[in-house]
Amino acid sequence: MAEDWSPEEVAATVADYFDMLGSELRRDAYNKKDHNRHLQSALHNRSAGAIEFKHANISAVLIDLGFPYIDGYKPRSNYQQLLMDEVVIQLNGATNLESVAATVVAAPAVVPTLIRSLSDIVVPPPERESNRIGNRRSPVTAPRRGVNYLEQEARNRSLGYAGELFALELEDRRLREAGHHRLAERIEHVSQTKGDGLGYDILSFESSGRERLVEVKTTNFGAMTPFFVSRREVNTSTEEASRFSVCRIFKFGESPKAYFLPGSLRLSCGLDAVQYRATPGSQSD
Repeated sequence: MAEDWSPEEVAATVADYFDMLGSELRRDAYNKKDHNRHLQSALHNRSAGAIEFKHANISAVLIDLGFPYIDGYKPRSNYQQLLMDEVVIQLNGATNLESVAATVVAAPAVVPTLIRSLSDIVVPPPERESNRIGNRRSPVTAPRRGVNYLEQEARNRSLGYAGELFALELEDRRLREAGHHRLAERIEHVSQTKGDGLGYDILSFESSGRERLVEVKTTNFGAMTPFFVSRREVNTSTEEASRFSVCRIFKFGESPKAYFLPGSLRLSCGLDAVQYRATPGSQSD
């Protein structure tokens, strides 16, 4: 049986993660394997896999605190109170890291040019594992902090609008590459032409001609970053389940990718009643 992590080991691992996260947010190059090897020598008895798992735990803690995480460490939520406490302590003292996060979430967005194939951009939605976000086994409650950076990013109108324009291009290309040019010409950016109270942003079409209602959610962070939806959007997704999809665009400021969550958000995501916060992944195991 593995020995419990000591407070000193946890503190060193969190500090290392924050060093990498700062580089990632600033888009400075760094090497995860080098960081892992350095920690192995510092912690003595921890394997590379154990360190990676702890880093994945830290990702889950940060998401629960409303903070960006390292996309390469997919969140695993069966963490202990000791880890939450240490992350909060170090995050409260990491003024430079908070400053970088604040800059990233508020930055004006630029719509990237679609130069890659759709198969390189559109990927399958992430699957929720039993030990990931929304299925936490440990009785740990995230404390309230002053700023929820993920919620703040969701309010970035420039990012939201740029994401909708990117999704419009995805829909247009999907139909044109399938030979449905007339359907592509009928795509409508309804959040601009009819207002944002419909519960979706884009009226598009399937190849069959059936209407496709697309709600766009965009982030500069990883695929597992929760997004925020209104009650209207949740209700529309349920009432129009056969036509509704969320287009989740992630890593927008770097090399954007997207996945689609069709049908009711009550089934495709775990909903936390904050607005709602939607964590990608079905609730059924």
